[in-house]
Amino acid sequence: MNKKLRFGIIGCGVISKTHVYAIQQAGGELVACADVVPEKAEVLAGAWGADVYSNYREMLQRSDIDVVNICTPSGMHADMTVEASRQRKHVIVEKPMDITLAQADRMITACRENGVKLAVISQHRFDPSTVYLKRAVTEGRLGRLALGDASVKWFRTQAYYDSGEWRGTWALDGGGALMNQAIHTVDLLQYIMGDVASISANTATLGHERIEVEDVATATVKFRSGALGTIVATTCAYPGLSARLEVHGDKGSAVIDADKLVYFHTVAEQAEKERPGSPESAEGGDAPTAVNPGGLDPWAHGQQVKDMVEAIREDRESLVNGEEGRKPLRIVLALYQAMKTGQTVEL
Repeated sequence: MNKKLRFGIIGCGVISKTHVYAIQQAGGELVACADVVPEKAEVLAGAWGADVYSNYREMLQRSDIDVVNICTPSGMHADMTVEASRQRKHVIVEKPMDITLAQADRMITACRENGVKLAVISQHRFDPSTVYLKRAVTEGRLGRLALGDASVKWFRTQAYYDSGEWRGTWALDGGGALMNQAIHTVDLLQYIMGDVASISANTATLGHERIEVEDVATATVKFRSGALGTIVATTCAYPGLSARLEVHGDKGSAVIDADKLVYFHTVAEQAEKERPGSPESAEGGDAPTAVNPGGLDPWAHGQQVKDMVEAIREDRESLVNGEEGRKPLRIVLALYQAMKTGQTVEL
């Protein structure tokens, strides 16, 4: 299958424009946009000549759409994914894949039974810095991993939460600073450090009104390898810092900050001079999203959509399939359970 794949987008809010550019970067064609607010779909579709729908189910009836990108509130993802799979559409769904493990499992099962591919957005796995660090850890260059830290200290105004009735709710957002903002960095933490064995946590709502969920969270993590770790997340850190991942082993340490490998030092290399990068990513970095969720560089999204296109053509799994997308969701939900019970939760 070498034809240009045709895409439809469901949900035309803040992140949808990033998906449009990612589709173009991957060589796809946007042919349809659906949103319950038709004006949003019209704005997104207008520049690309795509058709507009106020009912996504009508869009799914089209036989010429190969892939559907789901960019709606998190609690809607499962139902839309299941319906898309029944119409034999491959699915790319934004993070988190949904807000419960039961819903995530529904998505995985439906896509498998209907013979379509499922990809969960975790674009930072495709950053050159992440690719480099993952390889270095796999090769043992950092030795035995001892400590991993994920930090997302961003800022969101009250207006951000007020901009959509679903924001800051358990029913549709699924959580706060952890579920919505920090889940990407949580994913990178477990992707590099390995499976989580147990977690304990504290959360609070300190900087915002009219939200049900946390805007501050801290957690301590034990990995199955025996290594320890921390997760810190907030949307109260004015003016907003860049997301940061630290990985420390007995033979080396590495730091990714704003999507860049800013520190890499091992016993073997002493001061490692090599730095990953590419012309596309050199101007990237997620620092703008520390304040503005619409300030995301679409390059990494494009790499993930490209992987999905190749997975469809090669009839293989996408690199971040449903099972992979489920992993950070499981960690965040365990963290919430630990917060509510005051107990360490075993995974």
